[in-house]
Amino acid sequence: MSAQFKMTTLKTAAAVRIGKRATLTLVVPCYNESQRLQRDEFISFVDNMPRVDVLFVNDGSKDNTLDVLNGLAAERPGRISVLDMPQNGGKAEAVRAGLAHALASGVQMVAYWDADLATPLFLVEDFLRVAERDSKIEVIFGSRRRMLGHKVSRTLHRRIVSTICANLARMAIGMPIADTQCGAKLLRNTPAVAAAVQEKFTAGWLFDVELFARIARHGNREDHCFYEQPLSEWTEIPGSKVSTSAIVKSGLRMVRLIAELRLSRGAKAAVAATVPAHPFAKVA
Repeated sequence: MSAQFKMTTLKTAAAVRIGKRATLTLVVPCYNESQRLQRDEFISFVDNMPRVDVLFVNDGSKDNTLDVLNGLAAERPGRISVLDMPQNGGKAEAVRAGLAHALASGVQMVAYWDADLATPLFLVEDFLRVAERDSKIEVIFGSRRRMLGHKVSRTLHRRIVSTICANLARMAIGMPIADTQCGAKLLRNTPAVAAAVQEKFTAGWLFDVELFARIARHGNREDHCFYEQPLSEWTEIPGSKVSTSAIVKSGLRMVRLIAELRLSRGAKAAVAATVPAHPFAKVA
């Protein structure tokens, strides 16, 4: 992260106050969302969820998104806040910056949610219930599985892309993850999570997989730190800003990241094999 970006973030953050009652800060990255942002949905959400504050991250929008977001913050001061990034850095960096800022405030949990509300806001409460039921869970991520009674419908293209991403995630993390790209995730404020958002992501559109990999390799992570939450409702929203070329580039970056992770794990295993099991044991 450049010094210039740090100064910009700190200057912006000075005007942002997260409500003291909040258990969770919901980070919502926004880029050119002025025409489709559902203002009333967010207002209703904070009015009915006193334990959750909303932090919008304006990712260098070229329209009047920032004005819309500032208007929302003015309507619900202390509950809705805005972090402004003057230059467009992409969704990955907007999410990372928002999470880092929210975690630094000391809030118990953070989450990030797509601005188009493909995942309805009322499902945030389901994620919170899971987190409060089991304190060992650090990551809860939405899964768009096709299940009876669930209102989840995706195009064939999305299902194919999701399957490819899930396979890459399994290779990177070594866990049977089914859906990494759903834009609804909750993270507990732990050292592993805080460390995972300190550096910029390198996997582009597949930053979610990189985030999971960073958390998983921090200390002795276990499968039960991750929880896959089936969504009862998910709606495909037209107007995706992700191009096919961006997906391909991200996939290539992820393949490289997987290779680096495997080399790192191999090196650690080799070092561990040379360390005596007992302080007075001799190495042959």
